[in-house]
Amino acid sequence: MKLIRFDQVAITASNIVESVHFYVDILGMELDRTNDRYSLVFGNQRINIRRIGDEDIPAPRNETLGSAGICLVAEGKIASIYEELRGKNAPFAGDLGIVSRTVGETQVDSVYLQDPDGNLVEIRVYSPG
Repeated sequence: MKLIRFDQVAITASNIVESVHFYVDILGMELDRTNDRYSLVFGNQRINIRRIGDEDIPAPRNETLGSAGICLVAEGKIASIYEELRGKNAPFAGDLGIVSRTVGETQVDSVYLQDPDGNLVEIRVYSPG
């Protein structure tokens, strides 16, 4: 077997409307309601939102709110992204501001948010070079 990519990731939400607001209005994803589901789409990626107790089969064994960590890669300058998010009153995780570090041999800059259920959402920009 050779895995090649994610098809979708699912998160559990306590309030679909609040989650949709965060991912669509703050992060700019598109909402797809095909098949009576809530899917957030950006590029070729998809995040499905499910509620605890949804009748999806199979479902996670232990549905827990706020236990996910998602890293999203963005284009542009991290300072501009940070200011855009501040202008939208985005819920930042802590008072970290812009975090710079080296991953492998590549410089990355990130900002960290928390969605309405406390899931950690990292917005990352890879530095050219």
